Amino acid sequence: MSVLMEFAIFPTDKGESVSAYVARVLEQVRASGHPYQLTAMGTIVETATIEEATTLLNQAYALLAKDSRRVYAVATFDVREGPPGRLAAKVRSVEEKLGG
Repeated sequence: MSVLMEFAIFPTDKGESVSAYVARVLEQVRASGHPYQLTAMGTIVETATIEEATTLLNQAYALLAKDSRRVYAVATFDVREGPPGRLAAKVRSVEEKLGG
């Protein structure tokens, strides 16, 4: 199974720029060993199970909730039977069709 989770999570009580908090979450994702891709609007991570994906989301919340009074989070999931590697394969498939 391959689970792609795209998520954004950040505190809403820390001012206009929250990149330092996003970096803390990304360090945690990186330490998990799961493949991920940072984008301008969120992070995409690939796991083998929905439980692993939601655990990462819960850990990110716990990390931010330690010193934030309000945390915003949004997540979308694409769950598919089959082998891992979709994080790169989906992008590659579209680029091939574009001729790039």
